Amino acid sequence: MPKNLSVTPARSWKTAATLTIAAALGVVLTTGIATASPAFAGSDGRSASVGATTFTVNPTDAEAALESARVAISDADTAVFDAKNTDVDLSAVKTQIDTSALLGTITNLENANSPSVLLMPALMATASEQTEQVSAQAAALRGQLDAAVEKKAAEEAAAKAAKAAAAKAAAEKAARASSNTPDGARAAAQQIAAADYGWGGDQFSCLNSLWQKESGWNYQAYNPSGATGIPQALPGSKMSSAGADWQSNAVTQIRWGLGYIQDVYGSPCAAWGHSQAVNWY
Repeated sequence: MPKNLSVTPARSWKTAATLTIAAALGVVLTTGIATASPAFAGSDGRSASVGATTFTVNPTDAEAALESARVAISDADTAVFDAKNTDVDLSAVKTQIDTSALLGTITNLENANSPSVLLMPALMATASEQTEQVSAQAAALRGQLDAAVEKKAAEEAAAKAAKAAAAKAAAEKAARASSNTPDGARAAAQQIAAADYGWGGDQFSCLNSLWQKESGWNYQAYNPSGATGIPQALPGSKMSSAGADWQSNAVTQIRWGLGYIQDVYGSPCAAWGHSQAVNWY
């Protein structure tokens, strides 16, 4: 014979209600419970006993379980939507999250306007477990999406940097080729003399005369004495202090030559005057 289960309020009720549950084989029948909206709003906690076992339902806890479940569903939907609509490669990532079980549990909880104190604990436990599973899957998908986005951004930044480096190298090569001509070397020397030493047109006129006499502004000029390049450094290897490419780069030779003039003579016109007087500088 099934035992009769009587339910009594844990505290005063606004609406009197009686719940009779036939507990044999787990069958539960509910009658006379007022409907609340939302699912458990306005309800008080209830307790019931089967033998020595007491069950308690807290409507606030039930609403909290529902809210957590809804948030998990929303987060999962958003993660899946973002993953499907991204322009990054997620071909190796599972972009589906099965929320059907949790949706079913949510429905059961929402429909339990007069919650059975025997079934609610199990429903809430199931909702909690399923919520954790869906939340974990959503977090994992979000993490994979974020990682893929970061990877793509890093790859694009690296490609951009490589392109910029290639463009810079090409520009430097072109500038070097240009400056390695006599006219290009003169232009480079005039710019460097003004920017680095503050020497204006009068000093450059002296410099132009000096190096025209020494090398004709030819970076490949070589004297049997060992004097090399535009400034006729002796020996030419001295110019390595301005750059390892001193043999092939007129600008490197110019930088060394201007530094030499500054250190020894103080200015191009002083160096040119010395050269005119003794035929060397």
